[in-house]
Amino acid sequence: MSEEILINVTPPETRVAVVENGVLQELIIERMLQKGLVGNIYKGTVCRVLPGMQAAFVDIGLGKAAFLHLSDFSTKELEARGSDNIEHYLREGQTILVQVTKDPLGSKGARLTTEISIPSRYQVYMPYAKTCGVSQRIECETERARLRACIEAYQQKNDTGGFIARTAAECVEEAVLISDMTFLLKLWEAIQEKARKAPGKTLIHEDLPLSIRTLRDLYKEGLEKVRVDSRETYHKLIEFSEVFVPEVVPVIEHYSGERPLFDIYNIEDEIAKALERRVQLKSGGHLVFDQTEAMTTIDVNTGGYVGGRNLEETIYKTNLEAAQTISRQLRLRNLGGIIIIDFIDMKSEEHKKQVLDALQRHLDKDHAKTKITEVSVLGLVEMTRKRTRESLEHILCETCPACSGRGVLKTAETICLEIFREIIREVRQYKVKKILVLASNEVVEMLLDEEADMLAELEVFLGISIKFRAETEYNQEQYDVVLL
Repeated sequence: MSEEILINVTPPETRVAVVENGVLQELIIERMLQKGLVGNIYKGTVCRVLPGMQAAFVDIGLGKAAFLHLSDFSTKELEARGSDNIEHYLREGQTILVQVTKDPLGSKGARLTTEISIPSRYQVYMPYAKTCGVSQRIECETERARLRACIEAYQQKNDTGGFIARTAAECVEEAVLISDMTFLLKLWEAIQEKARKAPGKTLIHEDLPLSIRTLRDLYKEGLEKVRVDSRETYHKLIEFSEVFVPEVVPVIEHYSGERPLFDIYNIEDEIAKALERRVQLKSGGHLVFDQTEAMTTIDVNTGGYVGGRNLEETIYKTNLEAAQTISRQLRLRNLGGIIIIDFIDMKSEEHKKQVLDALQRHLDKDHAKTKITEVSVLGLVEMTRKRTRESLEHILCETCPACSGRGVLKTAETICLEIFREIIREVRQYKVKKILVLASNEVVEMLLDEEADMLAELEVFLGISIKFRAETEYNQEQYDVVLL
């Protein structure tokens, strides 16, 4: 499988696209005015303690107070105090060192933890833990044992916190791993020193910019190219890579062509499709995505696919294709939280198992943690995907002012009848003789055409004169009844 990473840099934003076999799989966008906060470390000030929720709101200098739950305290602190009462840990006005684990989402503030973790190329350092872990993606037991032995030896010698070996640490020389852990210790000492001197509501440590984080987090063996269309960013990537990821230097390439980098790979078209509700399958079937506040639902339909020998085979093949497409769309749209998939009903238990296995196999490529359940009695598959930042739709779009996010508008006929009821209400209350109705062009046309007979009857019945004026800036649901 060929994999490339494309980095498009402009002053307002940076966009990273992960392309596998020529197909866009993942898109990460970071805007200068809306930079991601995950990984940032702050010295916050407790502004409110909520004993009923065993949580607290912490001011870290953002527009909204961030949320810290008792379960997000460091293991070291929980074991030391041994209490399940938040008031035994925090009080209003207290300063506390915290790290962001989830960006602000919608009306919710950022989610915090006191279990600090600092990532590097090969390791993740957790100063308040005694963990010695190895990434689950490293499957070789011999290699896992080697990495664990290296970490444990370093921990005993230096009396440090916990380390977790990342996937990139596989087959890396011990000297390089030790150098990486030493660097993390020095970085933590610098963070502690800055935190001691800083006042509350201060940013203590900021994660790397998106372009450099991409090399640190997304690079893996077999990556063919990292193409970036900014010369300045290209030089920064080279400088970073020569020190921390020397093996990636040969594949970093500056793109200087006249045609936009994303246009060459049709990335812009894929982004536009990822914002649509309906996703077409190659077989002729289609998926329908509905993103709500509580969850995301995905409906699988056969559509125009008539299949081969029988209905069960048609359904099975459609569901198999849907499983692959769903896993890609989840990454591309960055959908998280609770996800309900309504596969087409299958009678065969073996087919159900194979579809679930296919879904799990494709989800294994996802960087975000996922968990799926068996097919329920209603034929639904429930799953979760870890959400740490806004979805693609929430980054690029805003709620429609016409429908306020409902996705539908009342028909012109419905609005006409509402206007008639409002006219009757106003006339009976104020005893007026003339009324002016302001409405959208579609509604006024219907009132004067299809509803003209009813309008004439209403004027006779109420004994008033009704005039109309079309307002081009009104949407279909807007109208005003003015008394003259």
